[in-house]
Amino acid sequence: MMTSSSPTRGQIERALAQRIQALYREKLGHRLEKVTCQFFDEKLAIILEKSTTHAEQLLLATEQKELAVKLRWQIDMAIKPQIKTMIEEIAGISVIALLSDTALESGFSGLLAVLSSPPPVRDPASIPKIRKEKIVEVDE
Repeated sequence: MMTSSSPTRGQIERALAQRIQALYREKLGHRLEKVTCQFFDEKLAIILEKSTTHAEQLLLATEQKELAVKLRWQIDMAIKPQIKTMIEEIAGISVIALLSDTALESGFSGLLAVLSSPPPVRDPASIPKIRKEKIVEVDE
């Protein structure tokens, strides 16, 4: 039985979004326009809007796309372990894999966390795509 002290799905998603925004601001000096986090079953999708840094934008503007792509790869390699730890701490669940990609020209980044199980939340039925056997069974 979940206790009322367990967070809701929305509370975890909002906390993650706020912490990711703070991470980008503190580590990269970059302000993301928006961060969206959404659990679905044993996965967590994270969308970062306006994630392209000023340095990457400068490289793209001076036709140095290959260098911009390398810079983004380095940024991802530096920040992914911190995001993985953050997800595990806030959601209280192990991350099996964390995949990411960025469309430099549009400024969107996406991360997909594959989790060991759905997060322990007060409202598990609110998680899209969760399989019914993972929800506490209720007599029909």
